[in-house]
Amino acid sequence: MNERLLRLTGAVTAVYGFAVARRPGLLARPSGIAGPDGSVPADVAACLRPLAFRDAACGLAMVLAPDASALRTATLLRIAADLGDAALLATALPKRRHRTMAVAVSVGWAALSAAGLLARPLADAGHAAHEPERHGPPRRRPRGTGPRRAAGNLSR
Repeated sequence: MNERLLRLTGAVTAVYGFAVARRPGLLARPSGIAGPDGSVPADVAACLRPLAFRDAACGLAMVLAPDASALRTATLLRIAADLGDAALLATALPKRRHRTMAVAVSVGWAALSAAGLLARPLADAGHAAHEPERHGPPRRRPRGTGPRRAAGNLSR
């Protein structure tokens, strides 16, 4: 898992969510659900704001997750929300070009999050990121438990 990518994705998601909650036109216009003059009808804004706050909450959960398990859970919620958006918007938006764009964007964000989950951790200063930093001398196996001796003991 690439925590840095996931937390960055969460931060961008949160900022965008709060921006759309404040200005629903940021989502309504590209989706083709704004008025002919570009204004956002009150009922459309009322429908978009809960989605925007959901995105903001998921993004904040990704940024503030205290450990890898919580980050993984928050990211899975983000992916589920994005795929749900894609499924809904694929049929709900008025024009084909808007549906295609909305699905591409939703699936793209889900794919970015999935890539962050599946990515290998970044190496840090020559150490593998998935290995905890150890202090003191390296651990040694007890005598007679190494691969060669264990195999030798079985054949006797």
